[in-house]
Amino acid sequence: MEVVICPSESAVGEVAAAKIAQVAQAVPGAPVLGVATGSSPLGVYRALAELVAAGRLQLGEAHVFALDEYVGLPPGHPESYAEVIRRTVTEPLGLDPARVHVPNGFADDLSTAGAAYEDAISAAGGVDVQLLGVGANGHVGFNEPTSSLGSRTRVKTLARKTREDNARFFDSLDQVPMHCVTQGLGTIMDARHVVLVAQGAGKAEAIAAIVEGPVTALWPGSVLQFHPRATIVIDEPAASRLKLADYYRETDAAKPDWQRFA
Repeated sequence: MEVVICPSESAVGEVAAAKIAQVAQAVPGAPVLGVATGSSPLGVYRALAELVAAGRLQLGEAHVFALDEYVGLPPGHPESYAEVIRRTVTEPLGLDPARVHVPNGFADDLSTAGAAYEDAISAAGGVDVQLLGVGANGHVGFNEPTSSLGSRTRVKTLARKTREDNARFFDSLDQVPMHCVTQGLGTIMDARHVVLVAQGAGKAEAIAAIVEGPVTALWPGSVLQFHPRATIVIDEPAASRLKLADYYRETDAAKPDWQRFA
């Protein structure tokens, strides 16, 4: 696991975008990107959009897979993740909407939605680089604490803490759906590269647990300790509870040029 501690929230977005661009440009043919919603990745998307606008990154042929989707929101609802991805990812990055995929939270038969999404990812060749945020309770995607570390895409019930955190996007907590369709931790681990971003002191406990704590379903993101190419990009407040923060800074500063991506 590689940990990069950045001096500011904006630097987190720039460094993570540079890593994603490096992976995407190294892929022969069209890259397959995994994208996340929430506040944490927004700076990454802004930085990627700047690279695209400057002609330094081409994503028009990319396939894109979102992590999750609410169950029960009507199609076109502004807080459905299909709409959030359209606003924050598809349009700013100049992606082909036909190549952007979101789990089907509107399916008549939700029992088959997960398998169908897994099949679509496999048909595209698997995810080259997956962008993740992390919840205050350590969830990635909507894999709440006690999620199976080998889980696949399926329907999950959201934890109250997650619903409370997401209530800021709705008029009230009652409007936040109880269920979702989310990629599983096993699905996420299949990505060839993973980039997780976190900003702010509110994520410090989760970052310390998933980076330096034991691998446990109580902190779902801790499964990334088993990933061979996981990069954690955080700001100073999010790093404030790491015991080895100085070591991470030293190793980042000592990287040879060939190992750098930003």
